[in-house]
Amino acid sequence: MPTTTMYYTEAHLLKYPIEYIAGIDLYNAGEYHAAHDAWEERWMGPVAPDEKLFLQAMIQSAVAFHHLQIGRPGAARRMYLMAKEKFGRLNQTVFMSLDLNDYQAQLDGALSWLLSVPDPREIEQPAIEPPVICLRPVAD
Repeated sequence: MPTTTMYYTEAHLLKYPIEYIAGIDLYNAGEYHAAHDAWEERWMGPVAPDEKLFLQAMIQSAVAFHHLQIGRPGAARRMYLMAKEKFGRLNQTVFMSLDLNDYQAQLDGALSWLLSVPDPREIEQPAIEPPVICLRPVAD
């Protein structure tokens, strides 16, 4: 019998906005543009400044992968760098139960090749392993 990875718990479903959870599902399914849309819906509403910054970083990291899907490595690099800058400004290790150190390490593992040359269009995209978003077991 196949096992299913649990990306979050029922406690997370009760604690966090549905747009956040939907974005996680879409992102983990490789639907980066749709994940962006889900998170952006929440981001555009009345949210606290730190949540807004977090969501913007998540949106930009999803858009980086979307750009790679459609063959735009230069745009992907721009989004990757913008996401890294936002995560740096957020200056948290965990936010909305996401281990940001782990997520950023996965992000760097998948996208740091974009920074290896002056123009990422000059090299062939390597096989990448996009991050998997798994929330910490306890809803923070």
